[in-house]
Amino acid sequence: MLIRAGVFVIVAGLVAAAPRLQTPAAAPQRAAAGVTVVVDRNWPTATRAFSFAHVPSPSATDAATNAKRQLIQGEADENGATLAALTDGLLPREEDEPGSNFFFNAGTSGGSFRFDLGSVLAVSQVNTYSWHPNTRGPQVYSVYGSDGAAAGFDAAPKGDADPAKSGWTWIASIDTRPGGADMGGQYGVSISSATGAIGRFRYLLFVCSATETDDDYGNTFYSEIDIIAKAGH
Repeated sequence: MLIRAGVFVIVAGLVAAAPRLQTPAAAPQRAAAGVTVVVDRNWPTATRAFSFAHVPSPSATDAATNAKRQLIQGEADENGATLAALTDGLLPREEDEPGSNFFFNAGTSGGSFRFDLGSVLAVSQVNTYSWHPNTRGPQVYSVYGSDGAAAGFDAAPKGDADPAKSGWTWIASIDTRPGGADMGGQYGVSISSATGAIGRFRYLLFVCSATETDDDYGNTFYSEIDIIAKAGH
């Protein structure tokens, strides 16, 4: 277990609480063996630069920039942006800017979407970013990868189907909700591996959940998702 000031560090499913967040994580986060997850939170102040103490700032040119994006399950909120906002390198200027974020429809429990990178790449990092002053700030999702070559591969698993049983490799399950009433802020998550590559994938699947169900407004404002490919691969 590793502890760094101001950040959650999870190695192969172990989690350390971050003093900077002031409240402990509501639940442990999980990651596949050899996978490291770093979670950082800018709160109570944040800027459009998305500059974090430990998580890399968003990239405008990464393997996801030209990826094909597809909504697999759920409905996009008409007040928000399309999936294209996740890979365009453009960031919200303010903490509550629906048109610059992708989020699932109000009153729903979330959904899923897939990136197609166009070819199999050695993925070294998956970095996700969000920003909202309230319950739409934290991130709750599971991410899977696949090269699409497994027998029985299902490119669009829906419902309660476990993607890991249809040709997908589970990478990590993320839950950045702090353990207090204040859930707002700017969140950055970086998923990586000490070996240099999380795996060789063409497809990345994100299965997202709402942060709360007390009202209709628990779906995260996702601002950007970066997929970093290992150099030379």
